[in-house]
Amino acid sequence: MGFADQGRSSEMATLSWWRRRKHVDAKGRKSHQLAKTLSALQLIPIGVGSTIGAGVYVLVGTVAREKSGPALTLSFLIAGIAAACSAFCYAELASRCPSAGSAYHYSYICVGEGVAWLIGWALVLEYTVGGSAVARGISPNLALLIGGEDNLPLWLSRSTIPGTSIVIDPCAAVLVILVTILLCLGVKESAMVQAIITFSNVCVLIFVIIAGAAIGFETDWIGYRQADGFLPFGFNGMLGGAATVFFAYIGFDTVASTAEEVKHPQRDLPLGIGIALAICGSLYMLVSAVIVGIVPYTEIDVNTPMSSAFSRYGVQWAMYVVSAGAVAALSSTLMGSLLPQPRILMAMARDGLLPYFFLHVNKWSMVPINSTILTGVVAMLLAFFMNVDQLSGMVSVGTLLAFAVVSASILILRFVPPSDILTSFPYSVPSPNQLLVSDIEAEAFFQDSSGLQQDGSACPLLKEDQQKHGTPSDSTIPQENDQVSESKDEYTRRRLAAMGIGSSCIGALLVAVGASGDLLPSWLRYVLASIGAVAFSGGAITLSFLKQDEGRHTFGQSGGFLCPFVPWLPLLSILINVYLLANLGLSTWLRVGVWLILGAAVYFMYGIRHSLLSEKGRVAKDFAPLS
Repeated sequence: MGFADQGRSSEMATLSWWRRRKHVDAKGRKSHQLAKTLSALQLIPIGVGSTIGAGVYVLVGTVAREKSGPALTLSFLIAGIAAACSAFCYAELASRCPSAGSAYHYSYICVGEGVAWLIGWALVLEYTVGGSAVARGISPNLALLIGGEDNLPLWLSRSTIPGTSIVIDPCAAVLVILVTILLCLGVKESAMVQAIITFSNVCVLIFVIIAGAAIGFETDWIGYRQADGFLPFGFNGMLGGAATVFFAYIGFDTVASTAEEVKHPQRDLPLGIGIALAICGSLYMLVSAVIVGIVPYTEIDVNTPMSSAFSRYGVQWAMYVVSAGAVAALSSTLMGSLLPQPRILMAMARDGLLPYFFLHVNKWSMVPINSTILTGVVAMLLAFFMNVDQLSGMVSVGTLLAFAVVSASILILRFVPPSDILTSFPYSVPSPNQLLVSDIEAEAFFQDSSGLQQDGSACPLLKEDQQKHGTPSDSTIPQENDQVSESKDEYTRRRLAAMGIGSSCIGALLVAVGASGDLLPSWLRYVLASIGAVAFSGGAITLSFLKQDEGRHTFGQSGGFLCPFVPWLPLLSILINVYLLANLGLSTWLRVGVWLILGAAVYFMYGIRHSLLSEKGRVAKDFAPLS
């Protein structure tokens, strides 16, 4: 909303490119929208399949031996609770703002264009590298099922290009091509296939739980009767294990990326996210409880913890069952990696930040066909030519950034929702298809509650309202003055809330850097952590004493899921995700930095000028390019 004239709105939009926000109801033309075909029953396997990857088949052994010991189950529980904090935030925003783009879309509405571009660009990297890494991990497991890589057809076997160190993987490239073709057929068809694959994976994990429990009762759970106790690495070791296995829960955000294609988003999106996360957490904890119970943690094979556990007791054939589960898990994760990216590219093109090439939706399959094909081609080339293991750490950056920004967006939605800044004014407000009024304009309005500008002329907003409803009579003046006074109080509350949110976010960053900055002097880490703790606590206390904004009830599609324990749960989510980001390591951030610099160049050369918020300083009614 805004009450400055068109010229000034355009000027403000140009100067404040990083903070301009689109309206929550902004959508593309019908030809650029996706078909609503998904239900909660189809969202659950998408979430489970994208979350339970082959990591659980390896992660259990590594974390048990090096960090958690027999307390591995508690590490998965703590990580699941931490992931649920982000999941609750996703569930509310997905049900209120059901459109393609997931975290990119939410941050564009709540935070601003600059952060939205950062999130979208980081997620593009995550899904591309993640999908390629998963594809290259399928061929060894597939070869294991048929007796080794020597049994693979020659045209699918890995080989080294003569004269180079490049190892090509044709099997991974073929798998990416097959998944891309499936995604081009339609989201309903791909969801059905993913449900079948996910069901197979879940059956394998249930087999591990039941068969492992039977062995455990026969052996009296020898893994829990170790001399060094339940916490051999101490409480900190268990927490370190939780930080490691947290990444096993990454994937439920794929459900949010399909929001525009869900029939009943307010009901089905929260159900899909919540049930998928609950299933994954339960399976993780049960599997880990069984494995560390039947094999002492010091003797677990870190490469093949599950199959080696059964081989220890003479169940050799279980290796093939576990390998089949790993192949199913990787295939499902591959689909979950390639599904969201075309929708993010389409959402960014719909907003004008990327060329309209990415916006085309196939009339038959109702999927963003150009984006899907390009995503598949890039992922196929990476999977074929590159060993992306060194880039795997970059996959987590996009997700953790998205988790943190989505959590901050919940605080913005509850305390300073962008669409209601003028709802308490004594006069009616303009169309919601306009930009949010800036703080400078609002402050100028409050300084002159009569609604007159510096030159004595009527404010355009009031002039338009008076023409529509007539000039207010003298008898209504006192009531209007009371309302203006209430607006001043509301403005003060919003300013305090914004400061509290900013203080908490900056504080979380300082605490994370202070706690994780191994390259910094110890005194500097202590100072940063202390300042951050004060800033984070101050912001949290401020928000806890402030009343939430009434506009939260009408923001987007009201009546859906509401994130509980606000502001504490979103603040905890921000702290957790920022801490994990700080622990990714300097080498990872250097690689990500190169990608972000490239993204900044693309944005300033194209996106900033073609953004649909840059022309007249307002969101176009149809919010899509004319074609």
